[in-house]
Amino acid sequence: MNTLLIVAGKELREATRNRWVVATTLLMAALALTLSFLGSVPTGTVGVGPVEVTIVSLSSLTIFLLPLIALLLSFDAVVGEIDRGTMTLLLSYPVARWQLLLGKFLGHAAVIALATVVGYGAAGVALAMGNTAIGPESWRAFAAMIGSSVMLGAAFTALGYLASTIVRDRGTAAGIAVAVWLGFVLLYDMALLGILASGSGLGVETLNWLLLANPADAYRLFNLTGFKGVSAFAGTAGLAAHVQLSVPLLLAVMAGWIAAPLALAAALFSRKQI
Repeated sequence: MNTLLIVAGKELREATRNRWVVATTLLMAALALTLSFLGSVPTGTVGVGPVEVTIVSLSSLTIFLLPLIALLLSFDAVVGEIDRGTMTLLLSYPVARWQLLLGKFLGHAAVIALATVVGYGAAGVALAMGNTAIGPESWRAFAAMIGSSVMLGAAFTALGYLASTIVRDRGTAAGIAVAVWLGFVLLYDMALLGILASGSGLGVETLNWLLLANPADAYRLFNLTGFKGVSAFAGTAGLAAHVQLSVPLLLAVMAGWIAAPLALAAALFSRKQI
């Protein structure tokens, strides 16, 4: 455990000194604050709370922004160290390869978590300082959105580690990272909508499996259907009943999207020639 914490601390210190990471945190905070202020404007006329509007807006933002940040942060975590020659030095220490990989992952995941909590937490503070009373159920939904956003970032960080492990140069790893982002965030749902619109008679069970095969869709369903106030405003209450995916199942799937790519990356890294 001490080894993991030492490696994770090293990655966290290096990342916090990176101006790009600081700029990303500030960007997320600025966007979250903007969405919270703009989203709370129509709440008095449409009869929904400002937190629910903010959750829907931030969930849509997160699906596009956070996976890209996670992949850009992690795609060269392994292959970049090999190219710079620092991986050989790290492996000269009495540390197992899986410990090194897991420690680096924990450090990068902590960076994503810090940026998410600080950025979205700023929006929560702004909402709390507003004039509208906010109930505990709304705050629970907001906290669940932040927690699931951290999980989504960790899932794509794990995918970035997998891409960084299976190749031997940074350029290829970067290309795979971009392809992963395009595939999961943009192309997958477009293809799924095309199948549904074609009237192919896609069954409910098949639809469930297809939605669970994408961590971004699992995240979207968790936040937009897991709480009644949010699902009613987002217009997804009917979808929640149709797909029949429970909140614990969606959380388990997101956790699986963290563990499976990371375990595969660790297995490949243990046999990688350096």
